[in-house]
Amino acid sequence: MDTQNTPVHIKLWHRDFWLLAFANLFLMMSVYAQIRGLPPYLLERHFTPLEVASSMGVFGLGIFALGGFCSYWVQRYRRNRVCQWAMVGVALCSAVLFYIDHFLQVKVEFWMVLALRFVMGACLGLAQMTLSSTLIIDTCESFQRTEANFISAWFSRYALALAPVVVAFSFDYLEFKYSLVFSVVTALVAFVLVSVAKFPFKAPTDHMPLFSLDRFFLPQGLPLFVNIVLVMSAVGILLGSPHSSQFYLLIGAGLTIGFLAEKYVFADADLKSEVITGLLLMGAAILILTSDQLTAIEFISPALMGFAVGIMGSRFLLFYIKLAKHCQRGTSMSSFFLAWELGLSLGLFLGFMLLEKQNPSSLAVNFPLLNRVDGHLIVASLVLVVVSLILYNFFVHPWYMKHRNR
Repeated sequence: MDTQNTPVHIKLWHRDFWLLAFANLFLMMSVYAQIRGLPPYLLERHFTPLEVASSMGVFGLGIFALGGFCSYWVQRYRRNRVCQWAMVGVALCSAVLFYIDHFLQVKVEFWMVLALRFVMGACLGLAQMTLSSTLIIDTCESFQRTEANFISAWFSRYALALAPVVVAFSFDYLEFKYSLVFSVVTALVAFVLVSVAKFPFKAPTDHMPLFSLDRFFLPQGLPLFVNIVLVMSAVGILLGSPHSSQFYLLIGAGLTIGFLAEKYVFADADLKSEVITGLLLMGAAILILTSDQLTAIEFISPALMGFAVGIMGSRFLLFYIKLAKHCQRGTSMSSFFLAWELGLSLGLFLGFMLLEKQNPSSLAVNFPLLNRVDGHLIVASLVLVVVSLILYNFFVHPWYMKHRNR
């Protein structure tokens, strides 16, 4: 940490921003790898569907555990150190599980997985609140901060596609448990990237309350919070099915198209258009899964899903930023993150609860998407998308237009 000089960056894409953006990518890859890797690992060890669902869902509760202490820690201690220790915690959770299973050869119990997943969620929550809500903002000039938040969030979204691609592909060559090693390595890469970045010096602040909503949760954004949770729950339900690496690659392609559409199609569009378009396309992606058209199911549906997630995530994030006061930018970022991850975890919980057949041997094969999405999952996710669309169009958007600050 540079304690003598405050870096001044005229351009956003400077060295430190690159380092932190990729740290964000690798940190989220560490977590999202377990969306594809952990369920077959647990099923292979004779966990019940309820236990698998609980292991995926408890993560979403864990992300709230340390958020109230974030403001105290980053203002009382070196903020990059707080982020680094949290990243180490994320890595250790996967490392401990792998060590117990591979080296100690002790039976992995349900309570062990539940506890480690909760702690991992808590560590990720603290790491993300420090990284996205504080460190990335600190390395940018004030007029660049919205763009910095916007870009760093895209790195997180790409992690949702990239990490499962690697894990799904590896299942053809490695045992399920080695997805845990991938999670450890990517979290440590994020740690190293934060370690070499430079940050402006800020003197520790005394007399801070130990618990605070600052950098944690924005109460006035609750309607937006609920809307994001519903949307991401629909996504999480669909990801509860075992998908091939091709599926996630096409989600990544859809994200890329969405990123380009943000710049060239929706640049001057009505504020409501992105979320409405995203929800309609998400609904279309789900309905395609009910058809008998192999090409549409394997290629068009995941691409539409990636496109929808990309444009909706960007707009919801900007809504959160503009809903908050200038001094609450970090808090709005954390609130968006909490809603996103809670919805995804809740959807994964529901998805694994609703799956009728969960054969661990079939999960290892790089299957196409066809016949891999259970009918109950399709109905549940479609209902959530429809509810989200009605809620957004008739309540959340008018409410936002009335309460936004910028």
